[in-house]
Amino acid sequence: MQAEAVKAPEVRAASSSLTLQVNNIEVIYNSVILVLRGISFTVEPGQVVSLLGPNGAGKSTTLKAISGLLKAEVGEITRGNIMWGNERLDLLSGEDIVRRGVVQVIEGRPLFRHLTVEENLRVGSMTYRGGREFSYDLERVYAYFPRLKDLSKRISGYLSGGEGQMLVIGRALMAHPKLIMLDEPSLGLAPMLVEEIFDIVRNINRQEGTSVLLVEQNAHAALNLADYGYVMENGRIVLDGPAEQLRENADIKEFYLGLNQMGERKSYKDVKHYKRRKRWLG
Repeated sequence: MQAEAVKAPEVRAASSSLTLQVNNIEVIYNSVILVLRGISFTVEPGQVVSLLGPNGAGKSTTLKAISGLLKAEVGEITRGNIMWGNERLDLLSGEDIVRRGVVQVIEGRPLFRHLTVEENLRVGSMTYRGGREFSYDLERVYAYFPRLKDLSKRISGYLSGGEGQMLVIGRALMAHPKLIMLDEPSLGLAPMLVEEIFDIVRNINRQEGTSVLLVEQNAHAALNLADYGYVMENGRIVLDGPAEQLRENADIKEFYLGLNQMGERKSYKDVKHYKRRKRWLG
């Protein structure tokens, strides 16, 4: 069922006027494994940007480099920098990055599973003014996710996949992000739920002015939501452009949307040898 547009309470926090700039960064794990090989991209204020690519392309590592979570996984940025306005995020801790309004929703929907839905949201609120606006922010999140209000007293460990995804996005929203980074929000969800959640993210972007950086393998859903997209392969950005342009790109249609030149759905047999034909791997 497609989500209806919701009208959130009047937003008191100012929309972001900050630009994210990732400048030629390289990332190495365990001082040995080179994962990112000099990638650069920009997220303008209020923009939705999508990073597309197969497993192992470096998409999640890119988000962790921005959010400061990379350090917890024995990873480090060895070249380049990440700018948030005039400030370098790569020099800050993860906690300080959240306080700057840059929040990542981690892949896999991690929750405090012994806590209720409302208690999880309260945890998210603590990073914004110490949770002093919890009641207001709670109703603000419930306006976007009415289902969470119905489940407010339920232990989060008993939520479905879709409900859990709504909760982790709602928890991030409690922190008043200026930039929210979503890592594979469609993972393991039915198509109808994916459509509903992406519609809600679109509403948040439009009503709050929140910038969105989306990592997603579901290229169709991602490009329908995004303003601009980047394609990653083997730790590099190999293609980029406005979302409308990427949707019409022959390589994107073939390798990510599974369509042939006539716009018809291709079979697995038709695309299983795709790596030998990708122009950007030539």
